Amino acid sequence: MADVFYGLLVLTLTCQAVFAQQGKPHIVLVVIDDWGWGDVSFHGSAIYAPNIDKLAYNGIILNNYYVQSICSPSRGALMTGKYPIHIGLQHEQINSPCPFGLSLNETTLAQRLQGLGYSTHLVGKWHLGFYTERHTPTQRGFDSHFGYYNGYIDYYDRLIGWDIMGYWGYDMRRNGVLDYTTYGQYATELFTKEAIEVIESATNSSKPMFLMLSHLGVHSSNFIYPLQAPSKYVRRYPHIQSRTRRLVAGMLAAVDDSIGMVVQALKANHMYDNSIIIVTTDNGGAVDGQMGNDASNWPLRGSKHTLWEGGIRGTAFLHSPLFRLADPPMIVTEMIHISDWMPTLYHIAGGDVSDLPDNLDSFNQWDTITRGTPSQRTEILHNIDPISEVAALRVGDYKVILGVDPSNPYSDWYQPTDATKEHGKRLIPELQIRCGPKPHDAAYNCDLSKRPCLYDISRDPCEYENLADKYPDVLQRLLSRLEEYNSTAVEPLYADPDPRSDPALHNGAWVPWIGPAEEPISSTTS
Repeated sequence: MADVFYGLLVLTLTCQAVFAQQGKPHIVLVVIDDWGWGDVSFHGSAIYAPNIDKLAYNGIILNNYYVQSICSPSRGALMTGKYPIHIGLQHEQINSPCPFGLSLNETTLAQRLQGLGYSTHLVGKWHLGFYTERHTPTQRGFDSHFGYYNGYIDYYDRLIGWDIMGYWGYDMRRNGVLDYTTYGQYATELFTKEAIEVIESATNSSKPMFLMLSHLGVHSSNFIYPLQAPSKYVRRYPHIQSRTRRLVAGMLAAVDDSIGMVVQALKANHMYDNSIIIVTTDNGGAVDGQMGNDASNWPLRGSKHTLWEGGIRGTAFLHSPLFRLADPPMIVTEMIHISDWMPTLYHIAGGDVSDLPDNLDSFNQWDTITRGTPSQRTEILHNIDPISEVAALRVGDYKVILGVDPSNPYSDWYQPTDATKEHGKRLIPELQIRCGPKPHDAAYNCDLSKRPCLYDISRDPCEYENLADKYPDVLQRLLSRLEEYNSTAVEPLYADPDPRSDPALHNGAWVPWIGPAEEPISSTTS
């Protein structure tokens, strides 16, 4: 299917030619944690984010973009260019006391960019394992890291609790060393300040910069006070009646300000004209009290941690003065997956994609993004989790989903109270999903406890109409393809909590607790 554009792209040069005069571009990758489809103002949300809108409306918006349903698998796919089933991250996120992480046999995006002459910096969240020192960011390709290892922390005191075992510990460090100097500062503002300092230091370097700003916002904090935002941000949304929705809005406002300040820092340090800025979510939002949050994926079905569209259809866009857009924004409707960033950014950085391993699940999408060529990607494996016994696959327009995970019951449609509020900015019809009212039997049309369900996502993105009985041949074809994928899967690296991880044994902090001799052996390779 050819790309549909709201604006026309007139850039027809190769990546190398575009950057020939200014050298390799600086790459800024911003990850907004748990950013729901329905919490994006250019999707119609009442949570207006002016800096995000400005970049997106003057850039390239990926409107058929997919991520994994939870944090670690998405970040693993981004870092390796592989599906979670091929890196052992297909079951659950990496929880604080669990001794596993992204296999040391995998070469990360940061390592590959280092090899192309980039300075590499991670600010904020890691969440790809820290049970040994060798699994931590500065030993996985980042020249510097300021942030946290776990899936989240408190926005002010940096604590994260593992309530099942009663473990509580501190998690904030600089280049692997615990840092207690920022206690009480709001995390989003803190990470913004650090990102600006990275940019300022890069002006004195001969190397191009790769900065991954991996925000805590808008993820829940600790379960005692899950939604945290300074009142100066929350006050911007008096039109939102719900207190929890206003807090979510305030958390996103802080991230939006952060993005605006990062852009200003690039301009002030004469780096903006040769920078590519990418903004992406890592998974769908946590809705209706899930993890204490009140995000929105409306009108999509489901939530974070589910394989419904609300858990896996993501927001992403690119912005750069290097893109010569006649009438922005450009809207790309070809299928793109979060794993595709690895070969795409490798190409942007001047690498030869043919040098990458043959066993990747990803594609260099540069021509699709910038020239409108058809995507090489015709399918996306959303996941196969052999422990929870759930799976989903998209092939062309059709998606099959099967299995019920009782720990993740968020399979409904969750409309926020502010969904119809007017935020006063233009909305582009091509960016809106409007499915109409939910049919009365929609919740019962698909019973995953009995059999798989089939949807035509291009026509029915809200997953109202189960087509399994209508198109049994299509259903069988997708199930067969799932079996083919499953035959290539590695064993999940998931491990039960280890009592030796208890922060009480490590001066109240989460730290690597296992030496190299105890590391499990993985069969996955880079």
